[in-house]
Amino acid sequence: MIYKVFYQETKDRSPRRETTKTIYIEVDAKTELEGRIKVRQLVEENTAYNIELIQHLSDKHLAHEKESGVFELTEF
Repeated sequence: MIYKVFYQETKDRSPRRETTKTIYIEVDAKTELEGRIKVRQLVEENTAYNIELIQHLSDKHLAHEKESGVFELTEF
């Protein structure tokens, strides 16, 4: 499953829409919830990011993200 993670680069400031960034992470999971938990753990263990939202990408959404040209999987 592939997830899109919306985040702020630091936990020191209040989140602002203008500074929200995204990364894409692929994890092995049996359920969407298990995947979200694994993604959160990966991001928290490897970064100092302030996670705003973790979104599971459906096949259609994933295809759209790939077409937009910004899609690149992040590996830790």
